[in-house]
Amino acid sequence: QVQLVESGGGLVQAGGSLRLSCAVSGLTFSVYSMGWFRQAPGKERDVVACISWRGGTIYYADSVKGRFTISRDNTKNTVDLQMNSLKPEDTAVYYCAADHMSWSTARDKYDFWGQGTQVTVSS
Repeated sequence: QVQLVESGGGLVQAGGSLRLSCAVSGLTFSVYSMGWFRQAPGKERDVVACISWRGGTIYYADSVKGRFTISRDNTKNTVDLQMNSLKPEDTAVYYCAADHMSWSTARDKYDFWGQGTQVTVSS
């Protein structure tokens, strides 16, 4: 059974930091690209950051470049998202997702999803 479990969300003031983590089980983690997506109320689920299965290719949405950092540990089957200089517009439910042996920033290409973790940034 494939499981992606996000943690680390919460309430933070603007300018603060949070670190999200996604623990993955039930699949061969090292052959999956991983992505973080977010969905604000009334909006579509958008890509935030993606990392290839070996970590050699990384993508960031323009809105988070320079503030967020994605990383993965293939020995621990985890993918993290360090979020700094948070803004109220970063408020959303954040999801991690796994994409088998391909590279894409499109959400419909991802095979497995976590349940999401809420991030709320107050002004």
